[in-house]
Amino acid sequence: MSKKGKEKNTKNKAKHTKLMNRKINKQRDEKEVRKQRLKEIQQQGKKPKE
Repeated sequence: MSKKGKEKNTKNKAKHTKLMNRKINKQRDEKEVRKQRLKEIQQQGKKPKE
C-alpha cells in the first residue's frame, strides 16, 4: 500500500532534475562552441599563407 498524505521529497527531486538538466545543457553548449572553435582553427591552418 502506498502512503497517504503529502508526497515526500518531490520538491527536491524536481529541483535536482531542473539543475541537472541545466548543467547538461550548459555542457552540451560548451562542447558545441569548442567544436566550432576547433573547426575555425583548422580552416585557418589549411589556408595557404601569403
